[in-house]
Amino acid sequence: MKITRIETFLVPPRWLFCRIETDEGVVGWGEPVVEGRAEVVRAAVDVLAEYLIGQDPLRIQDHWQVLSKGGFYRGGPILSSAVAGIDQALWDIAGKTYGAPVHALLGGPVRDRVRVYAWVGGDEPARLAEEVTAQVEAGFTAVKMNAAGRTSPLATPAETAAVVERVTAVREVLGPGRDVAIDMHGRFGPAGARRVLHAIEPLHPLFVEEPLLPEQGHLLPALVGATSVPIATGERLYGRADFLPALTAGIAVAQPDLSHAGGISEVHRIGALAETFGAQLAPHCPLGPIALAASLQIAFATPNFLIQEQSRGIHYNKEADLLSYVVDTEPFRFEGGHARRTGQPGLGITVDESAVRAADRAGHAWRNPVWRQDDGAFAEW
Repeated sequence: MKITRIETFLVPPRWLFCRIETDEGVVGWGEPVVEGRAEVVRAAVDVLAEYLIGQDPLRIQDHWQVLSKGGFYRGGPILSSAVAGIDQALWDIAGKTYGAPVHALLGGPVRDRVRVYAWVGGDEPARLAEEVTAQVEAGFTAVKMNAAGRTSPLATPAETAAVVERVTAVREVLGPGRDVAIDMHGRFGPAGARRVLHAIEPLHPLFVEEPLLPEQGHLLPALVGATSVPIATGERLYGRADFLPALTAGIAVAQPDLSHAGGISEVHRIGALAETFGAQLAPHCPLGPIALAASLQIAFATPNFLIQEQSRGIHYNKEADLLSYVVDTEPFRFEGGHARRTGQPGLGITVDESAVRAADRAGHAWRNPVWRQDDGAFAEW
């Protein structure tokens, strides 16, 4: 079997899909994207495709090595995301070829269902309790919220109190038997993060995500040591070498993204690395159906998996949603806040190719907003 064609599709709201075709008619799908830079990743996939055309798609690990390391200059979000989507598609082809789900090829399932959480925003707190109530009524046992919107370089007393107020409102709805995770997006700075973590300790968040920016990883050990709140990070880390210092610092939850951190192959290895540090795996995935399908395959096969992010109803999805590009929505039907394991081959989903091709004709040019402080200086988004 040989790879004969590699195509990419720029589909709303902000995704990039990859289709790999073989001479035996087996097709695999992946999701290589950097949100806000999808066109750049598309160009990177085109360059990597030069090597892959004519190759055996089942040599997944060898292709990963060549695509990741074959160029003298390596790494970074664009290359690792391009490799990630290709890697997903190759695993999809392998599963379909062998008639098995990817999790079976990774050593078999370690669980029958995967806990997922729902997003409830948090930038604008007015309807927060109402949004959480709706997710509880839908069966979810965990939600995630933004800690705050634009934040001062050193969080003011009012900004810190506002975080506590919002998390308190969510905890009152959830009660003690459900969980809230909090995303700080690196907006608070090291000193502000310490203050907020201390203030919300009594509310027992499941974890606090990205209290520091990824380039401030050298400050993680002190922050982890200053709080009992489980610290999570990883959506902007792109491989094992990036995760090692964070794990050494004592993070509780590693959050690699299947569309950024080298795909199924590398995230499987990151999960094993995290296990040696007693850390849990909670893959980042505010993306589309292919990325989520790949994440679920990892979740079914990873002993130290904690919980899975998913994008149904997330605030980014305005023109299309998680279910817009799949034929069968059953793999994404959540019962009691869980996704159930299926035996469907490959990634376990059927992509609606006609819908994808139609969406690509319109395309998108999604960009994240650029925030400013009151004095006009740049602010972290």
